[in-house]
Amino acid sequence: MRPFVTVNCAMTADGKIASVLRKQMRISSPEDLARVKEMRKNSDAILVGIGTVLSDDPHLTVKGLTPEENPLRIVIDGRGRLPEISRVLDDLAKTLIVTCEDCSKTWKGAEVLRIGKNKVDLSGLMKNLYERGIRTLMVEGGGEIISSFFENNLVDRYCVFVGSMIIGGRTAPTPADGDGFTQPLDLKLVDHKVLGNGILLTYEPVNDL
Repeated sequence: MRPFVTVNCAMTADGKIASVLRKQMRISSPEDLARVKEMRKNSDAILVGIGTVLSDDPHLTVKGLTPEENPLRIVIDGRGRLPEISRVLDDLAKTLIVTCEDCSKTWKGAEVLRIGKNKVDLSGLMKNLYERGIRTLMVEGGGEIISSFFENNLVDRYCVFVGSMIIGGRTAPTPADGDGFTQPLDLKLVDHKVLGNGILLTYEPVNDL
């Protein structure tokens, strides 16, 4: 058993989630930001990779919720690169740092789970989260993490907001970075909605890699 996994991201009309500088930029419309806030609010946990934390330093919290009400924050950080001053280590919500088994680093104010030899074992992590009572997991990125979730057939729903802008760049990150797939993962479009000057597309995977 594992949590229901929703991957949520925003990309430009040319398929980029950030510029070549890999810094956070506003792609979502105000209407989409409100939707994301509600999705976070209704999730048991929010997960990002270390790359997202290093580039954006997010709080991963919902404004107005108490630490007990906020979703669990999960950071995939196989080699223990998370800076001690990161916002995800504040006291606004509980935080779980997931590393490889050979990483010995600890962080004040956060729980550490070590799972996987050379890289974090996502399937094992999902089982662990379910055993903790996590039933709904929101994966927010970045591209390497999203790609890994698809590669391990761990995605139940994929929500992507397409903003009305183009930034280009050969090395600018996309929603599914990584090595790429040898065969395409087919998706079924189950919903679409205009949100301000952009559109939200909701998909479900229809086959495994």
